[in-house]
Amino acid sequence: MRLDRTKWVDFMMRFELGLERPDKNRAHESAFIIAISYVIGGLIPLSAYFLTNSVTKGLETSTIITIACLIVFGVVKSKLTGQPLLKGALRVTLVGALAAAAAFALAKMIA
Repeated sequence: MRLDRTKWVDFMMRFELGLERPDKNRAHESAFIIAISYVIGGLIPLSAYFLTNSVTKGLETSTIITIACLIVFGVVKSKLTGQPLLKGALRVTLVGALAAAAAFALAKMIA
């Protein structure tokens, strides 16, 4: 089987990784769901700026909201994947916080 690369990859995807080939007919539906998720996910931390009087207070509130959401997402991910809750929540929170800090630092350098 290893001599036929296509069969080998299909076998590894299905039986080792548990993945199936994506359905080409669902591409538009998947793209729409991802776009809506990004919009809703982006509005959650941005809502702090609509609800506060100053940019500084908005940033502080947005940071708290973002960290809380990352913790919740980490716990949900851990439950769905069978990882220990604390370890999974900390991992998602740490990666998300580092990504946000890097984006903030890059924006500060540009502005």
